[in-house]
Amino acid sequence: MDPFRKGIRVKREWESYLMATDKINLVGLTLDELAELVATLGGKRFRARQIAQWIYRHGARSFDAMTTLALDFRRDLAEVAEISLPAVARVQESVDGTRKYLLALADGEHIEAVRIPMDKERATLCVSSQVGCAMGCAFCLTGTMGLKRNLTAAEIVGQVCAVMEEEPVNNLVFMGMGEPLANFDNLVKALKILRMDEGFNFSSRKLTVSTSGLVPEILRLGACSDTSLAVSLNAANDALRDQLMPVNRRYPLEQLMAACKAFPLKDRQRITFEYILLRGVNDSPQDARQLVRLLHGVKAKINLIPFNEYPGSPFRRPEEARIEAFQTSLLDRGLVAVRRASKGADILAACGQLRAQGTTTS
Repeated sequence: MDPFRKGIRVKREWESYLMATDKINLVGLTLDELAELVATLGGKRFRARQIAQWIYRHGARSFDAMTTLALDFRRDLAEVAEISLPAVARVQESVDGTRKYLLALADGEHIEAVRIPMDKERATLCVSSQVGCAMGCAFCLTGTMGLKRNLTAAEIVGQVCAVMEEEPVNNLVFMGMGEPLANFDNLVKALKILRMDEGFNFSSRKLTVSTSGLVPEILRLGACSDTSLAVSLNAANDALRDQLMPVNRRYPLEQLMAACKAFPLKDRQRITFEYILLRGVNDSPQDARQLVRLLHGVKAKINLIPFNEYPGSPFRRPEEARIEAFQTSLLDRGLVAVRRASKGADILAACGQLRAQGTTTS
């Protein structure tokens, strides 16, 4: 049955999806949108909460499984809606336990999500926000794809659902394929869905959004969300950062640091600055001193990431002594500097290595 004949007032953001499938994907709806849909079918708001609980808490993938809903209501819902997730096309496991999920989207594109074990009890999921990436960072394999398209909120949330059907996840970091803040509206909507009390109920401290440095969107994110912020920095002067990260030509370091200082933080919260160490490029004692000066006055934590090499890259990982000297220089000057363990490098699942290989997007 045509959903419009049932009187459904479909919101603007649903329209393109309906043209393609004629059904609304419930995974991409906030609680308020679920409630609106339920109302058009003659149901009350608490039904929306029940539906969310079935999808996220109980893993229901069909309306038949939602046994607390009346049979007639389930039939009406099935006529106009669906529960659709990206399909798991392939899973690769690293020697360190990291698992990389290749996920197939409805239009034939592919993305990757990476589950990183932290210990026996905890794991972090690295989530993608775009198919490919337009940022063109010189050291990043994903950037060689170019940008195919943004992911919908349903496709962002769907990654979490698909992986959690296989194994639990405690933290989410939006550091996968794409620039999250370049897909701002869908990102923020996905964050709202992921935080629903009736759903996965992720707290703000369990969610981290990473950006290459989109200054206006950093300020917008700070105004509408209290999730943690990570900034991919990688250079402490404009000349070098211009070469490594083209976004710096539009938003140079002075503007980026001003946005970081304006970003609202809780008392014990810090902005994480990701610094990929490249041999002979940004790993000298002078680079360390410039980084200390740049971050003066910023509540900062620095994640030092020795470059994860991949075939065809012109960059190399620094020698171990160089890495240790760089970190020591930061620590001696009072900065919080942590060397981040790069997991999953043997399956191209480490930072900067995602490219959905083995698919039409590679």
